[in-house]
Parts: sequence; C-alpha cells; structure tokens
Amino acid sequence: MDPQTIKTTPLHAQHIQLGARMMPFGGFDMPVQYSGIIDEHMAVRQAAGLFDVSHMGEFLVEGPTALASIQRIVSNDAEKLYDGKAMYTAMCMPHGGIVDDLLVYRRSESSYMLVVNASNIQKDWDWVSQHVLEGTTLTNVSDDMALLAIQGPKAFDIVQTLLDTSIADLKFYHFIEPAAGKFLGLNNVILSYTGYTGEKGLEIYCNAEDAVTIWQALLEAGTSHGLKPVGLGARDTLRLESGFCLYGNDITEETSTYEAGLGWITKLGKGDFVGKTALEKIKADVPDRKLVGFVMAERGIPRHGNAIVNAAKEEIGVVTSGTQSPILSKGIGMGYVPNDKQYTTPGSIIGISSRGKTREAIVTKPPFHKS
Repeated sequence: MDPQTIKTTPLHAQHIQLGARMMPFGGFDMPVQYSGIIDEHMAVRQAAGLFDVSHMGEFLVEGPTALASIQRIVSNDAEKLYDGKAMYTAMCMPHGGIVDDLLVYRRSESSYMLVVNASNIQKDWDWVSQHVLEGTTLTNVSDDMALLAIQGPKAFDIVQTLLDTSIADLKFYHFIEPAAGKFLGLNNVILSYTGYTGEKGLEIYCNAEDAVTIWQALLEAGTSHGLKPVGLGARDTLRLESGFCLYGNDITEETSTYEAGLGWITKLGKGDFVGKTALEKIKADVPDRKLVGFVMAERGIPRHGNAIVNAAKEEIGVVTSGTQSPILSKGIGMGYVPNDKQYTTPGSIIGISSRGKTREAIVTKPPFHKS
C-alpha cells in the first residue's frame, strides 16, 4: 500500500509512545505488539488487555424502514433485537458467499449501528447502500468514532472504577449508553459486552476525539489489576484459540455460512434476504466441505495456505488460520476439509503439510484452550 494513503487511528501517537511495533493492517498503521505476543496474550487470559480496534467500520442505519433494510441484508434475524441488544451476523452474496461478518446494534426502534471489518469498510458501504430500502438513512461514521476493547477476567472491574452506573448485570451481547457525563465526563459512549478473545470484556465506542482520554484512563486504572496494552498479534492468537473466524482467511465471498459452521446465524425461517435462496439449496444439498479446528499432535506451527492431507498423503483441504497457542504450547489451526465424518469428527487424525514435511494433527472442536 502507498505509505501516503495509509490511515491512522486516533490512538496512533499513544502506540508510538508505548514503543509498539507497527505494521499496515486493513489500510491502517496498527500496533502488532508491545511487550510481546505471548506476554500480552497471557495478560488477557489471566487479567486484562487493552486493544485499539478503531480501524473497524461503523455505519448508522436509521429511519422507518431501518429494520426492514437490515433484515434484507443480513442472515440472522434482527426482529429478535431490542433496545440495548447486539447480534452477530453475516451479509451474503446472492450465491451464498459471505460479503462480511458483522455486528448489529439496536439503539432504538428506528436506529441501528452496523460494525464491519476494517478491510471491508468501502466494500460493505457500497453493498449496504445498494440494498437498503427507501426510507432508510445511512451514515458512515467510521472516521468519527473510535473503538477500544478491554478484555479479560478483570475487565469489568477496571471499567467499573471509571463509571457512575453499575455494569454488574450487563449480559453478553448487550450494551449500555451511559448518560452524559457518567463515564469519564464524556458523551456519546457505548459500552458493549462483546469481544473477539473468548474472555469477558467490553468494547467501548466513543467520539474519535475522546479516544486518548479513555485509553489513558483505562491504562491508569488497570495497571494495578495487571492490564496491558495488546496488539494485533495477540488479538489473532486469542481469537484463534477461541475458534473465531477471521474474514479473508476462514470466511470469504467463496465460503458460505454453512461451510464455515455459521448455520446458527443463518435464519432461513425469516423473510427474504440476499443469498437466502442459495443458502437454502446449500443446506439442503449438504455442503461439500466444512471448516474444522485442529491441534497439532507433533511439533510445528500450521500456517495459512498449508495443505491438509489424509493418511495416504492426498491433499484434501487447506489451512485457513494457524498459530502457536500460548495456552497449550502447541500449534492450532482451522481449515476446510471434505464434509465426511472421517475428517470432521473430533479426534480424527489429519496431516498438515508444509515444505515437503507432513505432521499429524487432531481434529478438535474450539475453543482450543478450554477443550
């Protein structure tokens, strides 16, 4: 990417000041690590970690037809949302492939927020714009908002010290919008019990100009609890230990929700939506392949693009994500294999082939660190 076109988040100077190693990701200059991937990973699993995920995109979907528009473009059933409830879903192509996976937040009956992946912001904006109904107003607020994530067993305790409203009863995939001044004296803040690590935590949406205030306050309040800043390196190892898909690796425009194990966010019983007809057929015919998780039985770290082979060393699939699990001290990964019980049943043996060498792996249902 042209260095002159790469974007920065409102927290860029903070990362530089903390000595983060930076690299381009999704069009942004982002921190990969601070103290080290393993150290940061373990902080999230044992205490808390603070992430800058302001590269993510946010779209406001508002108006009398907002819900109908969302129902038309996502696979999950937004009718089930209520004020303060969030939902994980996908937008699909007419042929059933995934445009993106995203979150939908219901703020009121006529006001929703979509949160999309950084590398897909423009593509998703064009897609949503193309498919919404008359009477729906779209606003791309990606550049006006920042997003911080605080994740780990101590995350709620740390945030509570900065908040005048109790979050003790906040449920998973629910959010609050504190009254003006209740959180660090700021306005327009959303505290969402969501995340991408498999740990309890909050994602904090705010005005871009307030990001530094929140970042510094969380670091100050959390240091005594073991809070550490965390980069994209540990974000990836954490999400993979938890078995969460990464767009561009595990899910793409060429994969359907049923292949990717996301049938649970595909509600064929609701009204019509883009891709529904294709997905009905894919489900009825049973997908030819399936995304599975695996843990290496031998030393070696699986990598994206490695071949998956059977006992006869015949190539049967491909690794979509792979890394070394800091918790297990073993290689872990996900990949597509034929939808056959001999390859998809937990405990089955497959081979991961790289540079002419094949190593055994055991098919394992994520989350790996809790298996």
